[in-house]
Parts: sequence; structure tokens; C-alpha cells
Amino acid sequence: MTETEHEKRMAHPRMAAGALFFSDQGDVLLVRPSYKPRWEIPGGYVEVGESPLAACRREVREELGISPAIGALLVVDWAPSEAEGDKVLYVFDGGQLRPEDVAAIKLAQDELLAAKFHPAEAAEELLIPRLARRVKQAIAAREQGCSRYLEHGEPAS
Repeated sequence: MTETEHEKRMAHPRMAAGALFFSDQGDVLLVRPSYKPRWEIPGGYVEVGESPLAACRREVREELGISPAIGALLVVDWAPSEAEGDKVLYVFDGGQLRPEDVAAIKLAQDELLAAKFHPAEAAEELLIPRLARRVKQAIAAREQGCSRYLEHGEPAS
């Protein structure tokens, strides 16, 4: 196999990274994009030469106007899409947001309509199914103090 043939067979996935932030009540911060019908978690696509953690920090700063500490990796999800091809999605632990961070949130006006804390149980009705599964797994990973590898939002066996 030539190098060119080998390169054609190599995956070139799109990558995205986001963070779960929690209130003092344990609710999860979700954002409402202006360009999608459902809620999301803060985050976005990883740019060329950027690490997933750096992308997560950048996206949180761009979308919410705050720069809280981003903690441990909670989940990595291999979730290819027919429309977009191979995708690898990272969710990091943003921890409990301090009241001053919540008060300082300034939404990216060209991207977001709202940012609001929701009970974790509301994820299934507010998020698209694969993201709801990913969030549920990330919350469980956080509670257990470990990270999880997922495929399509479910633990790989």
C-alpha cells in the first residue's frame, strides 16, 4: 500500500469539545443556539492545531464571556454522522460555577439566545438524543470520579 493510499484510509474526524457546568443545586448549564432548534452544552469544534481542552476553553470564553477553570475529561464519544462523517466529541468537567461567574455570563449575541441551568433529568427533552445520552454518561462519570469512552453516547463494550 502506498503512502497516499494509506492516507486515504486514515480517519480524519471532526472533533468538538464542550463542558458541563453545574449550579450549587446540581443543575446543568445548557445554552440555546440561534441556529439550532434544541439546547446544547457550551462548546464547539476544535480548530486545526488546537487541543480539545484548548478548544473547550476558547469556546466557553467566546460563547459565555467567562473563563472558569475547566477540569477533568468526563467522556470521549465516537459519534459519526451521515451528514458530517466521523466525529469525536469530548466533554470536560467545568465544575460548579461560582455566583460571580454566573453573573458575569455575557452571551455571544450572534450565536446564543439563552444560557440557563436545567435539572439533569430535563436533558432528554431539551437535547437531541445522542447529546442527551452523552450528558447523562458525563454526569455519571463525574459522580464516579472517572472518565468514560462512548460510542454514539453509550459505553462501548
